[in-house]
Amino acid sequence: MPAHNESENLRWLLPHVNDVLPKIARRFNVVIVDDGSTDGTGALAESIAGGLGMELKVVRHEHKSGYGAAVGDGLRATDLEYTAFTDADGQLDVADFALLVPHLKDADLVGGWRLTREDPAFRSVISGVFNQLVLITLRIPVKDVNCALKIVRTEMLRRFDLQSRSALINAELYWKVQEHGGRYLQVGVPHHPRRMGRRSGGRLIPILRAMKELVEIRFRGSAARRD
Repeated sequence: MPAHNESENLRWLLPHVNDVLPKIARRFNVVIVDDGSTDGTGALAESIAGGLGMELKVVRHEHKSGYGAAVGDGLRATDLEYTAFTDADGQLDVADFALLVPHLKDADLVGGWRLTREDPAFRSVISGVFNQLVLITLRIPVKDVNCALKIVRTEMLRRFDLQSRSALINAELYWKVQEHGGRYLQVGVPHHPRRMGRRSGGRLIPILRAMKELVEIRFRGSAARRD
């Protein structure tokens, strides 16, 4: 789970994770990527996990490095058969990984798509436009590329390097699974209002960064195939 100043949410989220995941997986551990937080997110996560007896690793970024960098470092820090990720804001429920798990027999990557959107209207518009750009540029026919509820076979994940430092990492993940001969599918999942803290998505600069990376990744992929 990437986290930037999510201490308020972690107080309820980590106990919820600890209650839910044993019902879904025989073994699990949790990786929190503290992306330059100033509210003690990493230390609080360790304290809560210690009290719960939860196996948890904190990856720390000294400075805020961006959503994609945080997700990528979290994915690289996993070591079990399957790697799952979601955001630390609670808008997607870790209990809904149970909706994705049955489909792993048919795919290397299973992602959610949000049945409803509990975001401001402008974020939904931006998300819709971005999905269309991704569909056209990377040719990955997904309903909701940025839904941060995904499970991927770790063996597949280790076949490639994720380079995005923005929210484009979601699209890059689908695309590279496809480019490396893997299969993916999506499952409808609920979306919930943010309980606490401040949302960080939807700002102009991160959006422009993601669009820039979209072009760069597509160009690098085309060049690699020509070589």
